[in-house]
Amino acid sequence: MSWFSRLRNQFRSDDVSRDIDRELEFHIAERTDELIAAGMRPADARREARRRFGHLGDHAERTRHRDLFGWLDTLASDLRYAVRSLRNAPAFAVAAILSIALGIGANTAIFSIIDAVMLKSLPVSHPQELVKIVRDDNDVFTNPLWEAIRDRQDMFDGVFAFASRRFNLAAGGEARRVDGSYVSGEYFSTLGIRAEAGRLLSRTDDYRGCPGIVVLSDAFWRSEYAASPAVIGRTLSISAHPFTIVGVADPRFFGMSVGDHPQIFAPLCSEAVVQGAGSELDHRSSWYLQIVGRPKENVTPEQIRTRFAALAPAIIEATLPPNWPAEATADYKRSVFAVAPAAKGFSALRSTYKKALYVLMVIVGLVLAVACANVGNLLLARAATRRREMAVRLALGAARARLTRQLVTESLFLSAVGASLGGVFAFWGSRLLVGLLSHGGEVVSLDLTLDGRVLAFTIGVATLTGLAFGLVPAWSARRVDPQAAMKAHGRGVTDGPSRFRIAKALVVVQIALSLVLLTGAGLLIGSWRKLATLNPGFRREGVLLVAADALDTRVPDDQRLALFRQMLDRVRAIPGVQSASLSRLTPIGQMSWNEVLQTDGFTPKSEEDALSWMNAVSDRYFSTMGIPMRAGRDFDDRDGAASAKVAIVSEAMARKFFGAAPAIGRRFRIQDGRTWSDPIEVVGVVGDTKYNSLRDTAPSIVFVPDHQREATANARRLEIVTNGSIASVATSVTAALVAVNPKVSLSLTTIERQIDDSTRLTRAIAMLSGLFGALALVLAAIGLYGVMSYTVARRRNEIGVRIALGAERGRVIRMVLTEVAAIVIVGAVVGAALSATATRLVTSFLYEIRPNDPATLAISTVVLVAVGLGAALSPARRASRVDPVAALRED
Repeated sequence: MSWFSRLRNQFRSDDVSRDIDRELEFHIAERTDELIAAGMRPADARREARRRFGHLGDHAERTRHRDLFGWLDTLASDLRYAVRSLRNAPAFAVAAILSIALGIGANTAIFSIIDAVMLKSLPVSHPQELVKIVRDDNDVFTNPLWEAIRDRQDMFDGVFAFASRRFNLAAGGEARRVDGSYVSGEYFSTLGIRAEAGRLLSRTDDYRGCPGIVVLSDAFWRSEYAASPAVIGRTLSISAHPFTIVGVADPRFFGMSVGDHPQIFAPLCSEAVVQGAGSELDHRSSWYLQIVGRPKENVTPEQIRTRFAALAPAIIEATLPPNWPAEATADYKRSVFAVAPAAKGFSALRSTYKKALYVLMVIVGLVLAVACANVGNLLLARAATRRREMAVRLALGAARARLTRQLVTESLFLSAVGASLGGVFAFWGSRLLVGLLSHGGEVVSLDLTLDGRVLAFTIGVATLTGLAFGLVPAWSARRVDPQAAMKAHGRGVTDGPSRFRIAKALVVVQIALSLVLLTGAGLLIGSWRKLATLNPGFRREGVLLVAADALDTRVPDDQRLALFRQMLDRVRAIPGVQSASLSRLTPIGQMSWNEVLQTDGFTPKSEEDALSWMNAVSDRYFSTMGIPMRAGRDFDDRDGAASAKVAIVSEAMARKFFGAAPAIGRRFRIQDGRTWSDPIEVVGVVGDTKYNSLRDTAPSIVFVPDHQREATANARRLEIVTNGSIASVATSVTAALVAVNPKVSLSLTTIERQIDDSTRLTRAIAMLSGLFGALALVLAAIGLYGVMSYTVARRRNEIGVRIALGAERGRVIRMVLTEVAAIVIVGAVVGAALSATATRLVTSFLYEIRPNDPATLAISTVVLVAVGLGAALSPARRASRVDPVAALRED
């Protein structure tokens, strides 16, 4: 019979069985008629016909296997039986499915994020052909470098540069920022992106002096303009400059940076429209562009490298930054250009969260192992209740291999149902995790749609999980002795010690893995708590931060510092404002500035050793930020632009550059290209503070008066401390600043939120590890409860005898709890040994706590023991309430 007919018959299985029965009956009737014609009586003839024909069941089964796919028919039968079996044990089914769903769901959620961040290729045409250009393993370039490469290259069919930016769509007042990109002319054509509406940018749009035009993302087009085609030709304000909308990009395209989702694409040349005199297009030291190309057919990376080696001298000469120190200039002239694969795009998430995601993958893998052990124990307990069923089937002729296949099918079915529910958990959990990675106004955007890798991962994990927890119970069931099992409930007949030993071993595994997870969670939560309560050297609560950007105010460059000073004076006059100051940057604010210093008596080991972090601040900055003054004075009216240059330094700077001698009155210089600044006198020393990260040791910091360091300024930060709540004064602050100049762009936050954003990775991994540790603990407790309940049921006769002979109920409880304590202690010892190695995986996420911290291990062990004994208390009490008479009467 053809495979098509067999496949068709799978959907009419009952009809096929009836057809076979009718055919067999026809053959028997024909033989009966022949025997009757030969002279036999009808009854004898039919009996003889059936005897000669053979076993009807065997004939029917063989015929059925020829008419259908036998293995598929058997599988369908096994699945139907599995459904009926689980339906008859709803409590078991719910517990097992939920355990599997949580384990597989957590694994799928983490893997889907790993897939989105590190494995998926960009949604562009032939992404595997794309390469990024690198210089000495660095993939960031200046615009002069980009233009020199673009104009000289002959190795690519298309090449482009881009830079991620945050565009301000507000014309003044509080800023409204969205993700965007400056892109060169061949950006869309090289990637093979089509337009959803209008047109995309081309090389003719990217030239010096170009007007402002933009392409919108499909998501922005739909959210802001309701997908109206009439948007083409309308204008959009970027930093108070009008940009004409010319098109909408393909909805599947999210840009070149994984984790970002640019809403607006503007030509690279239009950066000059927004920045004006501050444009970076001609700055040879502004590193912000990334370059991607699609090589010509049959051009290899080595050929590109060789060609770049020939072009490099001209490129370097045309783009050499002026006034660089001799050492930096020499390094620049030795630059080597090459290419690297770019199919997966660029991603700050990839470098920041790569290790964290792998650690989380290990954590959820351990959770899944605990879940498998839990379900394995449930199946072992259930197998004990099905011993008579298995014995009957064996006695009726079922092969032991057939029973094994049936039980493994049930396990795989359980796993499949759990994986399906786990997919729902994964959908929710992956998006929750992405939300944890987002911070402030910056939203992490990832493509979490189901793809082949995630689907294959889920199916693979579900299959391995089903086999992992199903094989041991299946192997145990096939060893059933039919004769002994048929005597079930006979006094003294037990399930044998092997099944119980396996169940105990699985509980030991659960406890050991749970201790590993609890210890890891304790270390991470402890690190987060230390960071959350750390004294950074400045006021970490109650400070309103306002970033004021005057780039679009049309105020002349040399008058902007006066504008910021006027804004500061206006804020200080607001009722409720206790203190306010100005600064170039705020600590832990994702911005930094350093300079090379020179001072008498200090010989640096290298140029890097001579670096110090810098900040330019106004008077009262230190009192506003709560930074203590250790010696000297604050900045004041004596420190004008024309006055002698002064600075206030941190204690770390004083120790490093001046040693044990008093720092007040000492002088130093700042490197300015190939020259040095005028001497700067130290007039004050302040307490040490954190700068870039709470994890860093307090560094050397130099504070200079804002108006002495720079003649112009595009942006400044205001730090504001109020007598009341921040929310109550924020509106008044905004109104006061807008009144000074309505074109100033304002962004409001708090120092507390800024610090929280800096610790979001530690917070996220601590929360998730704590959640998964608690889940593993619950699963271990359920497993222990199940084993002890089974133990009490198994030893019911023995316990009845003990009570009948005078054993006190308290002694029975102690007997059960002692057995539990032994299991928990063995699991804890194994878990402690595993923790000593496993916790090293999280070393890089810890702060001021060792990976083998004994206190954390001790607390985790105490929690585990307490939960374990608590889980066993109910079975122990049940054992103590056994009625001796009823137990001894059981047959």
